[in-house]
Amino acid sequence: MTALPTPAPPAPLVSLTWTDHVTGRMGHLVIDRLVRGVSSGGLRMREGCTLDEVAGLARGMTMKEALHYDGDDPQARYIPLGGAKGGIDCDPRSPGAYGVLVRYLRAMRPYIERFWTTGEDLGLSQDTVDRAAAEAGLVSSIQAVYPLLDDEPTARRRLADAFAVEVGGIGLDELAGGCGVAESVLAVLDRAGVPYEGTRVAVQGFGTMGGATARFLARAGLRVVAVADVEGTVANPGGLDVEALLAARDAYGAVDRTALGPHDTELPGSDAWLAADADVLVPAAVSYAIDADNQARITARWIVEAANMPVRPDAEALLAERGIAVLPDVVVNSATNAWWWWTLFGDIGPDADEAFAHIRRSMRALVGQVLARSDAGGITPRAAAHAIVADRLPVIAERFGWYGG
Repeated sequence: MTALPTPAPPAPLVSLTWTDHVTGRMGHLVIDRLVRGVSSGGLRMREGCTLDEVAGLARGMTMKEALHYDGDDPQARYIPLGGAKGGIDCDPRSPGAYGVLVRYLRAMRPYIERFWTTGEDLGLSQDTVDRAAAEAGLVSSIQAVYPLLDDEPTARRRLADAFAVEVGGIGLDELAGGCGVAESVLAVLDRAGVPYEGTRVAVQGFGTMGGATARFLARAGLRVVAVADVEGTVANPGGLDVEALLAARDAYGAVDRTALGPHDTELPGSDAWLAADADVLVPAAVSYAIDADNQARITARWIVEAANMPVRPDAEALLAERGIAVLPDVVVNSATNAWWWWTLFGDIGPDADEAFAHIRRSMRALVGQVLARSDAGGITPRAAAHAIVADRLPVIAERFGWYGG
């Protein structure tokens, strides 16, 4: 399978760096592309976040929006936006992190009011973003999209109602992304003719995305044999009790070790999850987690990217040589973003069952398209996803323009 070189993307429309006058911390904003005058992409906060990282994430958002565009569905209300991303170089657990976030949002207020819709990402919950946005004087972190709505009050109420939905103690907004990741895994297994029961999965990251993904996979019959958090890796070859671990995690996805079962073990080393005896590896935490050196420890057959940019390009090429397929982030974790817009624009209502059914249908179709193109061209799934995006972006630009009216 060939990992084709990725063409250099065009320069983003906006790329800027902000310096906090109080702490000296830096934040970044990249608007990769506008469609109908608006872009979409979350805001992350982590120590070491760079402008290059944010630019890569913004380009990924452009791709996710394009991948979920179906110009042949006349019933679809959601029409894609452009891609953007924000990032703040700060540990979200530090005492001054919230103040940095508020000041960043104040500085970015002109962009958020008109061009950039944003929300939670790595290191930030939606509740925190909403609270800080209100303190920064914003109506909403997604207010730039409001002029595109046919009935703004009804649409906002529908999204608020959806965010209030909980299933088994976890909010629908968290579960939407995990449902999409899990469905991607199941689609891969179905295509390969591998039964769910007993298929082993290791998940790196047990926060919003990783925790929800683990729940859906366990309920589908897969065996979650390893979970990694900031404290290390917890493993059980017979399968971890995912619900018990979810109940014992803190706001940052760290599991209270006193809640471990009698047959659960803690593996030494921060990256022990890489070598877990698993069929599927789901990196669901930080970017750049798998590099050219540590990829050699991986024995899983598939890597399904729930995090943004967890596999470095040189590592992916080496994995492809070893017959290990990587299903890319722009496909796998795209349901989180799409669920927001499906709900806001009215393609689905504030109902968990309806949301999960819509996500599963959409992800099945998308993963199927990507894998079919991968097989037909003898190229990696990432190269196939990029090729689909390359086909769709000119169509989107022609139909809706870059800048809006």
